[in-house]
Amino acid sequence: MQFEARIAPLDGKLPKVTYRWDPETDILSVACKGVSKATGMNGTVDLEGADGSFVVLDVAGGTLRGLDVVTWPDDIRTVEVLPVPDAPTEGRVVFPSRRSQPGVAAVEVDTALTVEKNQAESVFHIRVGRQRRATTVRVADHLLVDVDKQSRLAGLWLLDVPPFPNVEATA
Repeated sequence: MQFEARIAPLDGKLPKVTYRWDPETDILSVACKGVSKATGMNGTVDLEGADGSFVVLDVAGGTLRGLDVVTWPDDIRTVEVLPVPDAPTEGRVVFPSRRSQPGVAAVEVDTALTVEKNQAESVFHIRVGRQRRATTVRVADHLLVDVDKQSRLAGLWLLDVPPFPNVEATA
């Protein structure tokens, strides 16, 4: 199943991203500060992979406010260099409300999830569904979103991710 995502012009400043790792659960939380509102869905989009992987998108006023990588996919590929798309357009990705279910606060999407990361683990590309041609939009200073030509969510780019906390050093 795919999930609709429309590209809209950026309204105001580019939001700022903060990352937080939970060392006990390996959950990576991404929060966007300064996101302008649009008209659309309010709630969460749960991207669920067949392997048990789980990414939760936090959507308010139709725009992405953050996400949590709750359970990492089994398919994580480490590449020496993970090239970030060149000069992505700054904008917003709007998740519209569904006409048939305008009051629904949570949507579950069963899809394949794969992750590519660079060796430094500072860049992650979470692919949603099969690989396909997409337009990449910078929705925050360190967050890019891929949208395919059918206006469906195709991927998420997490940039400048801090290292996972060294829990052994504190023990």
